[in-house]
Amino acid sequence: MSYPLENALFNWEAGIERLRELERGGTLRGDQVTVPVRLELRRRLGATFTAAELADLYGAGTDWALQLPGVDPASPDLQEMIDAAFWLHLKSAGDFAGGRRIELDF
Repeated sequence: MSYPLENALFNWEAGIERLRELERGGTLRGDQVTVPVRLELRRRLGATFTAAELADLYGAGTDWALQLPGVDPASPDLQEMIDAAFWLHLKSAGDFAGGRRIELDF
């Protein structure tokens, strides 16, 4: 069963907003979490993926992110930073552009 993209987007958008808020306040460097998570997303999905595939991976759980080097599982706002990483990675999806999903003919 696939994970609804709309549900994932809701969480990812909240995550990216929280990341921006924390970075504006100077209390966090989000790349400490987003970079390792995005590298792992690329490893798991490859260079070519769809928004639905990213949502399905998200729906399967993000506990794997807690095991990544440099990611502190006790960090406050950790899930929001993981969600922000998914949002940032979404921009590379083959069927996503400017905040909307586009239909591709495969």
